[in-house]
Amino acid sequence: MYIPDSLKEIAQELNLKGAKPILVGGAVRDFLLKKEVKDYDIEVYNIFTLDELESMLKPFGTVNQVGKAFGIIKLKVGKDEYDFSIPRREKKVSAGHKGFSVELDGSLSFKEASSRRDFTINSIGYDIISGEIIDPYSGVKDLENRVLRVVSAKTFTEDPLRVYRAAQFVARFNLELEESSFILCKEMVKRGDLDELPKERVYEEFKKLLLKSVKPSLGFELMLKLGIIERYFLELYNLTKTKQDRRWHPEGDVWIHTMMVLDKMANLSKEYSSSDRLILLFSALCHDLGKPATTIEDSSGKISAIGHEIEGLDISVKFIEKLTNEKGLIEEVLPLVKNHLQPFIYYKNGAKNSTIRKLATRVNIEKLILLSRADSLGRTTEDAIKGICKACDWLEEKAKELNVSDKPIEPILKGRDLINLGLEPSAKFKDILQRAYLAQLEEKFVTKDEGLNYLKELIREA
Repeated sequence: MYIPDSLKEIAQELNLKGAKPILVGGAVRDFLLKKEVKDYDIEVYNIFTLDELESMLKPFGTVNQVGKAFGIIKLKVGKDEYDFSIPRREKKVSAGHKGFSVELDGSLSFKEASSRRDFTINSIGYDIISGEIIDPYSGVKDLENRVLRVVSAKTFTEDPLRVYRAAQFVARFNLELEESSFILCKEMVKRGDLDELPKERVYEEFKKLLLKSVKPSLGFELMLKLGIIERYFLELYNLTKTKQDRRWHPEGDVWIHTMMVLDKMANLSKEYSSSDRLILLFSALCHDLGKPATTIEDSSGKISAIGHEIEGLDISVKFIEKLTNEKGLIEEVLPLVKNHLQPFIYYKNGAKNSTIRKLATRVNIEKLILLSRADSLGRTTEDAIKGICKACDWLEEKAKELNVSDKPIEPILKGRDLINLGLEPSAKFKDILQRAYLAQLEEKFVTKDEGLNYLKELIREA
């Protein structure tokens, strides 16, 4: 396993002083999965106080005192950062994720210390000195078999967030939750153990599931089977009971379609920043939330959901607010949900340039095309199977041609132009400039001089 030179040096020094540094957690798991290792967490055995550990580490770099309050010594060595800790015992003493009594104990065996970990795949250690894999709970075998298994039922239930972690690990690493572990998680949901979780912690697991998974639907399908979706996210659960017209959606109900759209979006958005991807993935989750309330079936068996994009706005807000208070996320997602049918409507009707320019003032067209493309491909129609979305291709080309792919066109006329024409600043400025901008979008003028002439006409009319 690749170990940075600075960490090797630290490990050798600790070893000389009688301490035993073991790399733990995600770093070992990711190495075995042949994924990039980003975070190095080291448990140091045969040391009994954080002060003792800190004194050993200080000669190597800068110690962050903030981590120490949580039982962790954060060490920065040049560009490298490491988290060091001492093995500990934990005991649940009260409700909530902070309701643990923690006792540091450097005399613990690795097996004892790792028994508090959630899943076997996260209980594997790596001896930095000897290069030995330490695997008391057969985590390596579970990784090979693509199985997610709880280490200890007793300690697992002490933190119900681990049920959400199960969903994100299943999605991130394409695993199957082992049967007894599945039953344990399902019982925890049924008992209401997850009720105590603050939404901020749940949101962090949602983000990992969405941003780090090739197929986030795997995690959502597991949450559905465990009863999480029905108990906590009715906005999503209602999709499972909503039929669609098989001409347009041969894949099945709205839940199935939404999961397919989500997976398509995970692929389409993989080159975007995390913040933009989160917006796009939430828009994929929310785009059809209005269908349960608007879906009707007529006497001929035709199913429609007219107005679902508008109906889904308030429902989207309700869903997202169960996870986060980030108003910015909601403000970005809603225009995408509201307009996700526009590319298809505009393509069918041959929308004018001015109509597309106006669309750019309401929504980011580049992101909208991604959502509409995921929506179009997230089904089993012939075009979707072939990867064809003519409406998306058409709007993408038109938006580039009009230079409105990622932002609306800049207004030619500004407030100073009104002042230069002799007007005193007033409340009327906003109305006049809005009318002028609308005229610009409709190509009633294209140059500054034409715009000034248009302004003079507006002022005379006013």
